Amino acid sequence: MTKTLYVPDHIANKMKNPSMDVKKDRKELEKLPSPVGWRILVLPFKAEKKTKGGVLLTDKTVEDSQLTASVALVLAVGPDAYQDKEKFPNGPWCKQGDWVVFGRYAGSRIKIEDGEVRLLNDDEILGTVDSPEDILTIM
Repeated sequence: MTKTLYVPDHIANKMKNPSMDVKKDRKELEKLPSPVGWRILVLPFKAEKKTKGGVLLTDKTVEDSQLTASVALVLAVGPDAYQDKEKFPNGPWCKQGDWVVFGRYAGSRIKIEDGEVRLLNDDEILGTVDSPEDILTIM
């Protein structure tokens, strides 16, 4: 069985660009934990630090724009996630490659180079979105 790892565009572009250190990037991806049980590995989305008009935003402003909920890309789903038919009678709430919304303090944070990943329980997913930019607004 072949596993597919979904990564953000900026990481994929680094891996395609021969001038980048491809071996280093692949090693970083291999360091990511595999979710076990009912857990889901997600990569939180970081809002742009510059507005469409070119105004640079402070880290505090970007953080404040994500106060109530966070958006992340589902990298991997544990083998037992969404298997409880009583809890999830309509099937899985998300799958690998989906953009999901979850509570700001949900899950366990794991620091990686350039940010963090989170391990969430399958029932901590609040919803799915087509694009993370659709719901993030700068105050």
